[in-house]
Amino acid sequence: MKGKYYIQGLAAITPQHTFEGNLFSQPLVSTGSNVFAVTEPDYKTFIPANSLRRISRLLKMGLTTALKCMQDSGLSVPDAIVTGTGKGSLQDTERFLKDIRQYEERALNPTPFIQSTYNAVNGMIAVQQQVTTYNNTFVHRGFSFESALLDSMLLLEEGVSHTLTGAFDEISAEHFYIKSRIGHWKKEMVNSAELYNHLSPGTISGEGAVFFTLTAAPTAQSYARVAGLKMLYKPSLTALTTGLATFLSQYGLSAKDIDLVITGRNGDNNFEHYYRQLDLGLPQVSQLPFKHLCGEYETVGAFALWLGAHMLKAQQVPQQWFPMVSQFPATLNRILIYNHFFGDQHTFILLERTAAPAV
Repeated sequence: MKGKYYIQGLAAITPQHTFEGNLFSQPLVSTGSNVFAVTEPDYKTFIPANSLRRISRLLKMGLTTALKCMQDSGLSVPDAIVTGTGKGSLQDTERFLKDIRQYEERALNPTPFIQSTYNAVNGMIAVQQQVTTYNNTFVHRGFSFESALLDSMLLLEEGVSHTLTGAFDEISAEHFYIKSRIGHWKKEMVNSAELYNHLSPGTISGEGAVFFTLTAAPTAQSYARVAGLKMLYKPSLTALTTGLATFLSQYGLSAKDIDLVITGRNGDNNFEHYYRQLDLGLPQVSQLPFKHLCGEYETVGAFALWLGAHMLKAQQVPQQWFPMVSQFPATLNRILIYNHFFGDQHTFILLERTAAPAV
């Protein structure tokens, strides 16, 4: 796809201090527990107190981030709501399943079930903002957010003026335990700030909620342009290299036209070979790994896009967040995001400065 899709507003609730303030002055937040929970804001600013008592944590995160994003863009009623999630509300799902067992399928409270559905966040946004137009949630593991992004791009191609596009996932103690049994997380406790120094099986878990307002036309406020998107399922190393070259050439670009690569390196040696292959395909290009900031989860690509958009608009990198990097590019015109979810779903997102020079 070669359309023009601009990020007009954005917001994020993540383990870092990303919801309020200037991210370029925020300190690096780290954890040593292998579970990287979000830094939660004051939800009462966006959600009435009586509603806060009735909704679960992920719904608070998702709704608040969406409302903050619309506030940032000056939009009150989006033409479409499109989101991606890997797991939806784990807290509500687990509570409902426990109630089924405890009460033997009798006298069950329907609220946890209703809020456990994947589209619960979308529904709450629509109800609060009185949105009656297109509303869709994608649940495709590591392709969840990227599928939502692709759908939004298609909607803009069809004439929709703007979309509210986002992603949200949470981690729970039970889910962490289940995934630890299949080797997703590191057995040893690792400080997230030193994640890349511990190349061993597994990584650290994370969570977050990120939303964007996408439009088909730029303004002075636009953060960046989403120039391209590509998804690959279980590619071989050769297919990954070929896919990258084809992706760039599709837009008349080569490796020398990329100023920075944001990579999904996560300290898991089971999949390090993919990133080494990327190194060969993009020699001399500066790289920023980002998962020491947020951990690993299905829709983590949304955080990378949020980070890249901020850097392109500000023309700087929050250097305090990347103590492992010694040199940063002086100018940022094009950023390539490469991520994969445990070796299965691989994604490339090409992000450009709103007024990037032609190649």
